[in-house]
Amino acid sequence: MKGLPIPEDPHVLVGLETSDDAGVYRLTDEIALIQTVDFFTPIVDDPFTFGQVAAANALSDVYAMGGRPLTAMNLVAFPIKTLGTSILREILLGGLSKLTEARVALVGGHTVEDPELKYGLSVTGVVHPEKILTNAKALPGDGLVLTKPLGTGIVSTALKGNMASEGAVRKMIDTMATLNQRASEIMEAFRAHACTDITGFGLIGHGLEMAAASRVGMVIESQRIPLLPEALEYARLGLVPGGAHANRGFFSCRVEIDAQVSPFLIDLLYDPQTSGGLFVALPREEAEGFVQALQKEGITDAAMVGEVVENHPGKMRIV
Repeated sequence: MKGLPIPEDPHVLVGLETSDDAGVYRLTDEIALIQTVDFFTPIVDDPFTFGQVAAANALSDVYAMGGRPLTAMNLVAFPIKTLGTSILREILLGGLSKLTEARVALVGGHTVEDPELKYGLSVTGVVHPEKILTNAKALPGDGLVLTKPLGTGIVSTALKGNMASEGAVRKMIDTMATLNQRASEIMEAFRAHACTDITGFGLIGHGLEMAAASRVGMVIESQRIPLLPEALEYARLGLVPGGAHANRGFFSCRVEIDAQVSPFLIDLLYDPQTSGGLFVALPREEAEGFVQALQKEGITDAAMVGEVVENHPGKMRIV
């Protein structure tokens, strides 16, 4: 989008400036529209599960903005000449199951023939204009809370190489298919200053987006990071996806890593996530209470993983 003559509109409350999760447009003094779109190629073999994961991933952007999704439209690219329509039906049923769980209406969609299968959703939601959460308002002294474990990219790479255990794959799938809805609802009871969800740029990339947009620095406590079972072991075996290497190449110039931090753990911090957790900045005195509230509701991997600092804005230190 860089260099395009994007027209200004005073009703656009969140646009392209801060690399946020979704766009927000003011309709009235009490209602703002949230719009997002996301789709990707299969990360698992089972079509129904793929549909669930893709839908949960697309809905997550609305939850990260502090909003409530209302409607969705399917986006499908499908190789109809090589795959049967029964597979497409299972994908759509998987997506619909998550929309039903989220109480989101499916109102249409668009399908094209493509040799490479892709599926996702465009999602529309609402939020009060004064309650929008962006990635641009983290404050020095805030605690940083992550609601899901890292490692989906690395475990899925191990799966593709037939090296992942059944337990690791099941946990990965359960994590990716879990909506961020409940975490977002619990967040409303706390004074969250900023939020994003961890997806393709990994924890480091999306954390740095928040740091840059908020003009603050971040310190990440590596030993507090929740990880998927066996993900660290797979990283040690070199089962790291290309996206993690790309993230490292792009973001490493803004990251300082203490000598004692395992390089394999750093692989997990760069690991591109699919349908990852919320990453929330809120007053440090509320962060542990937020974590306890999440865990009480079954979000057991939630953890406070660092803090926002005033110095070195737009950068991150990992200790």
